[in-house]
Amino acid sequence: MQIRTGLTYNDVLLVPKRSPLSSRSEADVKTRFTKNISLNIPLVSANMASVTEHKMAIAMARAGGLGVIHQFGTIEEQVEEVKKVKKSTSYVIEHPLTVQEHITLGNAVTIMKEAGVTSLLVMRGDELEGIFTSRDYLFEIDMTKRISEVMTPRENLVTAPYGISLDEAKIILHMHRIEKLPLLQHGRLLGLITTKDIMKIESWPMANRDLKGRLRVGGAIGVKDSLERAEALIAAGVDVLILDIAHAHSEVTIQCLKELKANFSIDVMVGNIATAEAAKDLIEAGADGLKIGIGPSPVCTTRIISGSGVPQLTAVLDVCSVAKQFGVPVCADGGLKYPGDVSKAIAAGATSIFSGSFFAGTDEAPGIILTKDGKRYKKYMGSASYDSNHERKESKDGKKVKEKLDVFVEGVAVLVDYKGAVEDVIKGILKGLQSGMSYCGARTVEEMQQNAEFIQITASAWEESLSRGTKLSD
Repeated sequence: MQIRTGLTYNDVLLVPKRSPLSSRSEADVKTRFTKNISLNIPLVSANMASVTEHKMAIAMARAGGLGVIHQFGTIEEQVEEVKKVKKSTSYVIEHPLTVQEHITLGNAVTIMKEAGVTSLLVMRGDELEGIFTSRDYLFEIDMTKRISEVMTPRENLVTAPYGISLDEAKIILHMHRIEKLPLLQHGRLLGLITTKDIMKIESWPMANRDLKGRLRVGGAIGVKDSLERAEALIAAGVDVLILDIAHAHSEVTIQCLKELKANFSIDVMVGNIATAEAAKDLIEAGADGLKIGIGPSPVCTTRIISGSGVPQLTAVLDVCSVAKQFGVPVCADGGLKYPGDVSKAIAAGATSIFSGSFFAGTDEAPGIILTKDGKRYKKYMGSASYDSNHERKESKDGKKVKEKLDVFVEGVAVLVDYKGAVEDVIKGILKGLQSGMSYCGARTVEEMQQNAEFIQITASAWEESLSRGTKLSD
């Protein structure tokens, strides 16, 4: 048996090259997640219960990356998380909230509060009759009045044709000093544009958006209920599916992928894998993207429990050697401890990175802040850990589970330092990546991969790389 040497990120450094960049900020980090899903930054938050729900997904997409909503709940729960992301920012609200003209002010206010909106479009059957906003009941005493008595009626409404451009809509909103612009087609209400949503769009110029101006979001699925879950997620507006299997190079995964591609017109990222053979088989089955990583995560014990895996840098190099031939993007999942590891993963051929540990412990990650010995932490759970299984069982049953579950475990749960806003974490990672691109003499991700040269280092060389001394903040 010929035994190869497997390398991970700590085993190599990128060799500096002559750079045409005068500043690292000139490095363009735009890339692809799958064949048809682009990213403005190559960062994706992992589909883990302690990492990505709607708050994280919104923050990641606003920064230019992507959040993948985890599948460790009911289909309905995951769908609601996706809907929250899609509704958070939109150029056009395609299904604005409507009510019939005969309801009372009291009922209307209740509907607005429950939906978290500040206006309602008022209908008579299928016809638009007016608009009701919070200003219409500001000093109203009699909440039994019909909404039609206080709304702005149709004859005083400013409307626009469905399909109007964003710039045209801004001109109309400014000209008439209004905040809501109903969109009509052949007299039928088809959408709504608001100044609030336009301001959100302009507040995050790097945001990763779909063609309708909504934030992009991914949804993870497994093999058990893949078709049913995929159909519900697609109906909710999910942009990409992640077929997330611990060992994706399997007959069941390949069959599931083929069924998904036969039934739905949506990109499917498949993982996790660690070999060139797996890449070839999954690409031939229809994968639009590949996710690499068997056991490199700090909360995954697969390599210890099963004895299987491939060190992450070697896995990325092997998978990318095949994926590049087919033009299939590759995402490196796990094993990332420092911003420099992102540079190494991208240089090795990955078009994006997928991480839980980078983003766990932030404000946007699910869970409460815990205090221990005067320091603040948040819980970070491996998806195959006992703690994660226990929480899923309690959520499914709707009650506390006191007895110990009989489950197979390939992960752990740990406390990670509280990190504050994920926006600051993202900025730090991107600065490191742009610096790495500059050292590689690259203006773009593609140039970095073309120019990259690795040098294998010794343990002493890695020790030399580490920072020393005591931080002033300590």
